Amino acid sequence: MPWNYCSSQEAVALVESGNRVFIHGSAATPLPLIEALLNRAGEINNVELVAISTYGNIDWDRPEVRKNFYLNSLFVSANVRGWVNSNAGDYVPVFLSEIPQLFERKILPIDVAIVQVSPPDEHGYCTLGTSVDAALSAVRTAHKVIAQVNPRMPRVLGDGIIHNSVFSAMVWHEMELPEVSYHTKNNDITEQISRQVAALIDDGATLQMGIGGISDTVLQYLTNHKELGVHTEMFSDSIIPLIEKGIITNQHKKIRCGITVSSFVLGTRKVYNFVHDNPAVACMNVAYVNNSNVISRNPKVIAINSAIEVDLTGQICADSIGTYQYSGIGGQMDFMRGAALSEGGKPIIALPSTTADGTSRIVPFLKQGAGVVTTRGHIHYVVTEYGTVNLYGKNMAQRAKLLTSIAHPAHREELEKASFERFGRAENLCRG
Repeated sequence: MPWNYCSSQEAVALVESGNRVFIHGSAATPLPLIEALLNRAGEINNVELVAISTYGNIDWDRPEVRKNFYLNSLFVSANVRGWVNSNAGDYVPVFLSEIPQLFERKILPIDVAIVQVSPPDEHGYCTLGTSVDAALSAVRTAHKVIAQVNPRMPRVLGDGIIHNSVFSAMVWHEMELPEVSYHTKNNDITEQISRQVAALIDDGATLQMGIGGISDTVLQYLTNHKELGVHTEMFSDSIIPLIEKGIITNQHKKIRCGITVSSFVLGTRKVYNFVHDNPAVACMNVAYVNNSNVISRNPKVIAINSAIEVDLTGQICADSIGTYQYSGIGGQMDFMRGAALSEGGKPIIALPSTTADGTSRIVPFLKQGAGVVTTRGHIHYVVTEYGTVNLYGKNMAQRAKLLTSIAHPAHREELEKASFERFGRAENLCRG
């Protein structure tokens, strides 16, 4: 190792009281550096951490951490959900595509960026590996950059190529990346939904898959499709078989033709190995990947996303349970709008009709305090295990009638009653 490496403790000593610190996320979450930084609680104070979605165990629930560190999260992952919803944290509602400009326009200026990278090549160039997204802008704008160099991090081509001279400190730490499997076994509801979504996808379409089991399972039902493309914020394992079988060719895309485009990679070691030094895959700045104007230039864009609940007018809550911040806006609206503007595109919200305890996800009104991620003006297709409806161009009463038709049968009567109380007799107002 010819490069100048230091310990994690020496590296995070660069962080000072009052700093705003960006933390690399997803599979690139630099856990040893986060641990070393939080262990400085008491030495430094008033430190603001910003991150999108982190993975792995972060020991934040300690009085000294809560007192001296504040998490200002740009998305909410499970490992910090309690932190964000406490007095020592909060959430910034923002489109994923616009996070880079928060850094670049000094709305959230970054003092220190802490990232995880692949080892330098013979010319001294590392890559941001599995997660370029907004990390690229954080690195470019931060006053100091601390890098965990991990030989288990794949070298991923695209925008995230960084020369080691940018780094204020480098720590060599070999560790396995966190692995996530979205495959759901023997889940009839997920499979029913996925089959219906797959039926909406035409040959030659360009795919975007959101996070979750439904998006992942849809890919398993595309084995008879032809000449698909991928332009997505997340690249997972289930894309690989479709590439290997020649189903995903990217040949009809107008943007980066022939290349699978993503902003981050998250899955198992299989996908991390697949993207390593693979010229057919490009991890790009999320300001580009999630730009609706860029997305819309591809043909037949299929955006597949999910929701926590949907009201009878088509408002989509995907980020909170009432006032409790569960996840974030993320890239849902970026791709829903991009797909709507694409020639032959289809924005799709796919969700089970009920929660695990049988509560309806299709509701007369969203919970008090719930966030609207996709507005009723942007909604098109909604899919549950009971069917597919297209709300675009439909009035409020028509939407209520259509959504009730794909709700769980146990809840349809109460939804019909709520619809009647709000809109009157739908048959007097609607032809469809």
